[in-house]
Amino acid sequence: MAHNFKYIIFHKPYGVLSQFTRELPEHVTLKDYIDVPDVYPVGRLDWDSEGLLLLTNDGKLQHHIANPRFGHQRTYWVQVERIPDPAAIAKLCQGVEIQNYRTLPAQVKLLLEEPTVGERYPPIRSRKNVPTAWLEMTLKEGKNRQVRRMTAAVGFPTLRLIRVRIAQLQLDDLPVGTWRYLSPVEVKLIV
Repeated sequence: MAHNFKYIIFHKPYGVLSQFTRELPEHVTLKDYIDVPDVYPVGRLDWDSEGLLLLTNDGKLQHHIANPRFGHQRTYWVQVERIPDPAAIAKLCQGVEIQNYRTLPAQVKLLLEEPTVGERYPPIRSRKNVPTAWLEMTLKEGKNRQVRRMTAAVGFPTLRLIRVRIAQLQLDDLPVGTWRYLSPVEVKLIV
């Protein structure tokens, strides 16, 4: 019997829950954007995070990508308050203590140029006297609110968080709030 697997990439906007069920009338969910039956998010992005969300009805793939044992990399662009110094970046690279847990080592670099990202609605809070910077962080794990907790632990709170890559799958120029099916080549990159 042939399986009719579906693989979708979605550019999740800020303020959208990574689920189809609406728990409160004011919640905005995946159902407001994606009208494809029987697909489910692989992992999640918090409502206040943006970027690449993968959805599928392929349970094996879902387990393979979501399970930290397989160590799939996830890359984020992270706008933080103030400009992290080399010591803070080194700590993030080595792993930091968050809630009685030490994160695995991560790849972290300060982006010298602001990445090309659309405006967020609502915009981030900004203070005239406090500069911001963008980091590119690549992790092999995804604990609850991990990136935000990591940057806060080294003194640079996260203002905006955008996931741009899972394994070899990249968000590229998919507009915010839109989705598309993965190409056969992209599916081969992740299965």
